[in-house]
Amino acid sequence: MGIIVNLDVMMAKRKVGLTELANEVDITLANLSILKNNKARAIRFSTLAAICRALDCQPGDILEFVPDGETDQA
Repeated sequence: MGIIVNLDVMMAKRKVGLTELANEVDITLANLSILKNNKARAIRFSTLAAICRALDCQPGDILEFVPDGETDQA
Protein backbone atom coordinates (compact mmCIF):
# COMPACT_ATOMS: atom_id res chain seq x y z
CA MET A 1 0.00 0.00 0.00
CA GLY A 2 2.67 2.51 0.95
CA ILE A 3 0.90 5.58 2.31
CA ILE A 4 -2.04 5.30 4.70
CA VAL A 5 -4.34 8.28 5.24
CA ASN A 6 -5.40 8.57 8.89
CA LEU A 7 -7.71 11.52 8.33
CA ASP A 8 -10.65 9.74 9.96
CA VAL A 9 -8.61 9.23 13.14
CA MET A 10 -7.60 12.90 13.34
CA MET A 11 -11.17 14.02 12.61
CA ALA A 12 -12.43 11.83 15.46
CA LYS A 13 -9.77 13.20 17.84
CA ARG A 14 -10.78 16.76 16.97
CA LYS A 15 -14.51 15.90 16.93
CA VAL A 16 -14.91 17.39 13.46
CA GLY A 17 -17.46 16.02 11.01
CA LEU A 18 -16.98 15.48 7.29
CA THR A 19 -19.31 18.29 6.22
CA GLU A 20 -17.77 20.76 8.68
CA LEU A 21 -14.23 19.97 7.52
CA ALA A 22 -15.20 20.05 3.83
CA ASN A 23 -16.67 23.53 4.28
CA GLU A 24 -13.68 24.81 6.25
CA VAL A 25 -11.12 23.42 3.80
CA ASP A 26 -13.21 24.34 0.73
CA ILE A 27 -13.13 20.85 -0.78
CA THR A 28 -16.08 18.87 -2.05
CA LEU A 29 -17.67 16.39 0.30
CA ALA A 30 -17.04 13.63 -2.25
CA ASN A 31 -13.31 14.38 -2.54
CA LEU A 32 -12.87 14.64 1.22
CA SER A 33 -14.70 11.35 1.63
CA ILE A 34 -12.35 9.68 -0.88
CA LEU A 35 -9.40 11.00 1.09
CA LYS A 36 -10.90 10.01 4.45
CA ASN A 37 -11.62 6.46 3.27
CA ASN A 38 -8.03 5.98 2.06
CA LYS A 39 -9.09 5.77 -1.60
CA ALA A 40 -7.18 8.84 -2.83
CA ARG A 41 -4.17 8.38 -5.09
CA ALA A 42 -2.80 11.91 -4.57
CA ILE A 43 -3.30 15.06 -2.52
CA ARG A 44 -2.24 18.61 -3.27
CA PHE A 45 0.04 20.24 -0.73
CA SER A 46 -2.37 23.18 -0.55
CA THR A 47 -5.20 20.79 0.40
CA LEU A 48 -3.02 19.02 2.95
CA ALA A 49 -1.99 22.38 4.43
CA ALA A 50 -5.63 23.50 4.67
CA ILE A 51 -6.62 20.25 6.40
CA CYS A 52 -3.71 20.58 8.85
CA ARG A 53 -4.71 24.18 9.55
CA ALA A 54 -8.34 23.23 10.14
CA LEU A 55 -7.48 20.26 12.39
CA ASP A 56 -4.50 21.94 14.10
CA CYS A 57 -2.16 19.06 13.27
CA GLN A 58 0.93 18.13 11.27
CA PRO A 59 0.98 16.24 7.92
CA GLY A 60 2.53 13.28 9.76
CA ASP A 61 -0.59 13.07 11.92
CA ILE A 62 -2.62 12.39 8.77
CA LEU A 63 -0.20 10.52 6.49
CA GLU A 64 1.67 7.36 7.48
CA PHE A 65 4.12 5.24 5.51
CA VAL A 66 3.56 1.49 5.83
CA PRO A 67 5.87 -0.87 3.93
CA ASP A 68 4.08 -3.26 1.55
CA GLY A 69 2.74 -6.34 3.28
CA GLU A 70 2.49 -4.68 6.71
CA THR A 71 -1.02 -3.25 6.44
CA ASP A 72 -4.44 -4.77 7.08
CA GLN A 73 -6.22 -2.29 4.79
CA ALA A 74 -7.27 -3.38 1.29
